[in-house]
Amino acid sequence: MSSQPPSSRTPAAIRGTQDIFGAEADAFALVVETFERVRKLYRFRRIEMPVFERTEVFARSIGETTDIVSKEMYSFEDRGGESLTLRPEFTAGIARAFITDGWQQHAPLKVATHGPLFRYERPQKGRYRQFHQLDAEIIGAAEPQADAELLAMADQLLKELGISDGVTLHLNTLGDGDSREAWRAALVEHFQGVRGQLSEDSQERLEKNPLRILDSKDPRDRAFVADAPKIDDYLSGEAQDFFGAVTAGLDAAGVAWERNPALVRGLDYYRHTAFEFVTDRLGAQGTVLGGGRYDGLIESLGGAPTPAVGWAAGIERLAMLVGDSSEAGPSVVVVLENDGARSLAYRALSAVRRDGIDAEIVATGAPRKRFDKARKLNGTLLVVADMPEDRPALSVRKSINEALEARVRGLLGPIHE
Repeated sequence: MSSQPPSSRTPAAIRGTQDIFGAEADAFALVVETFERVRKLYRFRRIEMPVFERTEVFARSIGETTDIVSKEMYSFEDRGGESLTLRPEFTAGIARAFITDGWQQHAPLKVATHGPLFRYERPQKGRYRQFHQLDAEIIGAAEPQADAELLAMADQLLKELGISDGVTLHLNTLGDGDSREAWRAALVEHFQGVRGQLSEDSQERLEKNPLRILDSKDPRDRAFVADAPKIDDYLSGEAQDFFGAVTAGLDAAGVAWERNPALVRGLDYYRHTAFEFVTDRLGAQGTVLGGGRYDGLIESLGGAPTPAVGWAAGIERLAMLVGDSSEAGPSVVVVLENDGARSLAYRALSAVRRDGIDAEIVATGAPRKRFDKARKLNGTLLVVADMPEDRPALSVRKSINEALEARVRGLLGPIHE
């Protein structure tokens, strides 16, 4: 069937969205399937979260002054006059559910999910306005072993996807509450002295979110960031021990890491560990997985003080690294060479699928062309339904896997007419 260009009356796709098909869809599915397998290995419970929440859930958790809240959220008023927002991330909704649904009784709680998120931002390579993420959280665990387990899980996910080469784990500590506040005060004092030479964004951040200045890529800021106060000079003994336990856990698990003292999280509820898995294979947008410890978040939403740590990863970016993961041909192709054997062909197809073997059937079009069409599917095993001596019969014409052939022959034997 030939493709036709859309007419002027056909609605265009919305900018920043995507229709995922073919090899891209296969890579996307591979990422999700691998995540599901790995999260089960680490005993993370699967959860499903609402696509929208009350706007205050995200405004309070992400921060009123962040770009996400001030510029990027898809917020709307429903018919009841309530302000709702399509979720721009998972963690806030999960924290809300932990409080409102009584999940505290399950703490420490290990949960994982995946699905679409929404942000109104400039589309670029691997980034969309509707995008998809994997998410994993441990809530109610204050021990550094939880951070190490989450990072080991992330590292295993990347390795099982076959994309760990060229991906580096960047790790930092933000210290405990007192350490962070002391460091924050030192940063404010440092940047106040050069305020007029900073970029406009950093001048605004100086008042609201000074740690984010360390993230700035603006050349006007970089010179002053280089000699800014370092967190290590303000870490308490407890914070040093916590970070040491995290890195020791990573070493024991065989997870390679690099210290990145410029890696920060701007919001006050972040504590201790911050991390990103970074690659140079996606241009400037090099982070494929990131997260950290957010011990103050649930309290900021009205819950009891609760330690927590988590990460998220963009499925689209991981799929881009996976590359062309086009599916191999089917394990079995049943080809109907004579319409008189149609019933037998479909019985064979059903028997194979019921035994857990993937299979396709070629049973339409001109009979003399079906065999060639079946061969082009590149199946491992080719089963032919024909009418030799005017009786329906099955035969194996092509096999490149002796174990599969023996298994399929055992299934086909009892169904011959």
